Amino acid sequence: MDTDLRNWFKEVENRGELKTINGAHWNLEVGGITQLNWKKRPNPALLFDNIKDYPPGFRVLTSSTSTFQRIALTYGIPVSDDEQEVVDSFSRSFPGWIADIGKYPPVQVKDGPVMENSFQGKDIDLFKFPTPMWHEDDGGRFIGTGCAVITRSPDSNEINLGTYRIMLHDHRTMGFFSVPGRHGRIHCENYHQKGEKCPIAVSFGHHPLYFRAAAADLPLGAEYNFIGAVAGSPVEVITEEITGLPVPANSEIVIAGWCPPGKLLPEGPFGEYTGYYGGQHPAPVIEVERIYHRNGPVILGSPPGRAPNDSSYFMSLMCSMVIKNYLITAGIPDIKAVWLCEVGGPQLIVISLKQRYAGHAKQAALIASQSPTGTNMGRYVIVVDEDINPRNIDEVLWALAFRSDPEQGIDIIRRARSNSLDPMVQRPITVFHNNVGIIEACKPFERLETFPKEVTLSPALEAKIKHFLS
Repeated sequence: MDTDLRNWFKEVENRGELKTINGAHWNLEVGGITQLNWKKRPNPALLFDNIKDYPPGFRVLTSSTSTFQRIALTYGIPVSDDEQEVVDSFSRSFPGWIADIGKYPPVQVKDGPVMENSFQGKDIDLFKFPTPMWHEDDGGRFIGTGCAVITRSPDSNEINLGTYRIMLHDHRTMGFFSVPGRHGRIHCENYHQKGEKCPIAVSFGHHPLYFRAAAADLPLGAEYNFIGAVAGSPVEVITEEITGLPVPANSEIVIAGWCPPGKLLPEGPFGEYTGYYGGQHPAPVIEVERIYHRNGPVILGSPPGRAPNDSSYFMSLMCSMVIKNYLITAGIPDIKAVWLCEVGGPQLIVISLKQRYAGHAKQAALIASQSPTGTNMGRYVIVVDEDINPRNIDEVLWALAFRSDPEQGIDIIRRARSNSLDPMVQRPITVFHNNVGIIEACKPFERLETFPKEVTLSPALEAKIKHFLS
């Protein structure tokens, strides 16, 4: 599979799923048009060109993986107009990609498209790219929303790709924000504890697979290998001259420099995936030493916001699969489906299972709530029976209304993990906790055989009469 963004464009355009927007202003119009696009289902990928104040060909791409068809294209799985087929194909393929990680280490090359243009010293100008002002109350222009931040552990030399928000401060300085516990932040902190500056390179435009790998919960240092496993061929990387970090040879834009210890600048506010603005805080900076870019470079933008947003569908799909596999690996039997409601993400997890023993539903909920994906600002875990489709919110609410007992079926996990983006955390505070509700919306296990019979349409009768409505 080809992992060049330009060829991805062509495939998406051939399917009629790419819309070019000409003449939008970088100041709020690119972001506003993107937000309006989220409300359309399905929606096209948007390619902004002839952006106000910038030359033709300096472009911004948004909504890259906001439909299941474009997710299929991005991951090289069969494209179908049946959503469930794509979801099932993705879920079947993912364990194989993980298993093949060791087969596809990146390979070093001497040159690539990203080296078509190179700037250093007084020629460095971060504002040469049409970085949008995404939301009306953002604290600045954020070039990094769909980016891949490349760092190296000072101890193990492990390479990490992570997606963190990157804000422009001035022509040579960027802000770098990551919640605690993310690998890129840990790498920086480890350098700083040694009194050293941290080398950082950031790819700001690339095939969407790079962004999705950087944003995923993958094994330590596995992002390049994972991309290679999905593509079926190793990622080609170039050793960046200043930092020594491996950067994608076919990236659209790479910016490299140093994150010095002790230097903090106000970063934010920024409209986040919670649907609220994350506050302004002192955050580390990246002092830029080199800029590299292709001719006609493209920023891959994925601005967050109240769901549905640029990433909400993909993150629901990805995180649902991860939690399902986590439950299965933990030995929980008969997990039928897991879905993170798109408007709630990890804050609203629904698990469908076939009850096999007393306590089965609660066991699944507790384990999911404390999984690596579910524990970061989780809010509710709802467990339903196998006849309920967790992706159908009407079915989930029906089960909640008629199969749950508030006295017996609701538990609260107190002082679980949260993070600084949680709008429910009262500030000022430096330690972030939240409470997680566990809701059993299943038939009581002891009444499975005697629970009232449902009003349903038998498959035989449905098959006999459905032609009347066709």
